[in-house]
Amino acid sequence: MPRRAIFSATLPAQVRRYFGLPQWELAAFLGVSAELVKHIEAGRRTLTGPVLLRLNELARWLPATPEAPGPGRPVAPDPPAAASSADPEAAAPLLARLDVCQHRARQLRRLLARQEADWLQARRWEQVLPALLATAPPATNVSAWANQRRRWLLARQQAVEEALGAAAAVGYQLRRVRAEALEAEVAALRALLPPAAVATLTAGALLP
Repeated sequence: MPRRAIFSATLPAQVRRYFGLPQWELAAFLGVSAELVKHIEAGRRTLTGPVLLRLNELARWLPATPEAPGPGRPVAPDPPAAASSADPEAAAPLLARLDVCQHRARQLRRLLARQEADWLQARRWEQVLPALLATAPPATNVSAWANQRRRWLLARQQAVEEALGAAAAVGYQLRRVRAEALEAEVAALRALLPPAAVATLTAGALLP
């Protein structure tokens, strides 16, 4: 069974959460090992002066009040189902289709929520990157750290452009339309089925 992640209130952890960075990627930005970032977040090591200066390039963009971890996407209430005395055999195709539509709609909503979270972080990076790029090592600096720093910033810039680009926006809208169409079909199917049949299907979907 995988171990549960431990919440850390350290400055590196706050920066990672705000900008959506895994430990290894923040480590690459700071020019240190991922293991060191892990130890700092766990309180086993402290930030040195040069590393703290690099971290502050991102930390200064944090909001004054730390964001509390928010709850997950609220579950939409089930639409009302009309009472029906439909024959179980006759209702089987409706139940099968309802199951498929609900499953696909949930998948799409998860994808949409993930893209919305990606957009939020991309907007944050869009705000921060100009300052980081302006202070990036010049091309004349050919040290290993300078090369790595320039590559890191350019890769982040490309990721932000892709996340906020037209293709990503079109993909989001297509998924949203499909999700809404499936949810409308779910509501119509539920209205055709007896409540007991819908309840049985819903209970089955909750089983591990």
